[in-house]
Amino acid sequence: MKFNPTSMGFFYFTMGVLFTYLAINSAEETIWSIPTIILMLLATFDFAVSIRMFAFLYKMKKAKK
Repeated sequence: MKFNPTSMGFFYFTMGVLFTYLAINSAEETIWSIPTIILMLLATFDFAVSIRMFAFLYKMKKAKK
């Protein structure tokens, strides 16, 4: 299977947006509930991986020049 940083970056970014949306909808009275915190942690992880994928893509393109 071929590894494509662009598609993986967009996939993780989309998952981060989805988990953020779910966390916003799960916050009923306060944001300090367990499901909201877990969803925001997952969103943070996905956004971090997405940034790393795009940085890796930038480094690969820079190395080709």
